[in-house]
Amino acid sequence: MVINFATGKIIANQHELVVRIDGEARVTMQAQVDEVTLIGRGANVVTATGSGIQWSVRLDDEKQLQALADAIGIAVKNT
Repeated sequence: MVINFATGKIIANQHELVVRIDGEARVTMQAQVDEVTLIGRGANVVTATGSGIQWSVRLDDEKQLQALADAIGIAVKNT
């Protein structure tokens, strides 16, 4: 699944996700789904922590976050 957002795109499946940030630097971040947390309640943030990685990216809206949750099979935390 591909989700486009204001600053790039997320490519996701049930095993991993890749975030590609548009712009001159063309930043790419990858994480296994087990290392990902989805934070809702208006924050709409995807975080990845584990095995020496730590990053986060904010999506445009909750619909994108829920679509990602459905694609990778994990729940959105609303705390």
